[in-house]
Amino acid sequence: MIGVEDEGGLRIIRLERPEKANALTAGMLEEIALAARGAWDAGARALILTGAGKVFSAGADLDAAKAGLATDPVWERASSAIAAFPGLSIAALNGTLAGGAFGVALACDLRIAVPGANFFYPVMKLGYLPQPSDPARLVALIGPARARLILMAGARIGAQEALAFGLIDRIVESGEVTDAARALAHDALAARPDHVAAIRRMTLA
Repeated sequence: MIGVEDEGGLRIIRLERPEKANALTAGMLEEIALAARGAWDAGARALILTGAGKVFSAGADLDAAKAGLATDPVWERASSAIAAFPGLSIAALNGTLAGGAFGVALACDLRIAVPGANFFYPVMKLGYLPQPSDPARLVALIGPARARLILMAGARIGAQEALAFGLIDRIVESGEVTDAARALAHDALAARPDHVAAIRRMTLA
């Protein structure tokens, strides 16, 4: 349910469960972690995370969440692996980003989205806590009040508002999100690996 494609120095990790709105299972999260951890050693200088179909991810698979996935450390393993990638990581959000799927997107260096994408993280409503690293990453991007708007008030925001908040960095046309991510990765792909890693270290918060 996770596809991994290597194109020269670019690794694309794709969520491939469109019939279930790319809802994440423990197995999918482990595969994301494995693919992200191995990307640099495989020669990747840029990493794109995207989804198949019209939704990036609806978050946790609900049956799996009720069975314990909601509090499983596998979420942190996946997001930590992406955050530790020494190159440029881009979340190419082909549609809505919801719930625990925020973690893997927030761990990326850049986030771009199609115009129809919506963003919501209904942990207050569902009675779960957000994944441990998500609130700090969210606050770093959009500030504490807007983070509370999403996490505590249950706000559902659209792409334009997400762009204004700083949650995403660019809106691109539907169907072109992966190509747009490839274009953003162009300079990193043309550079030496040590140069890419050095500039990323210099820009870490």
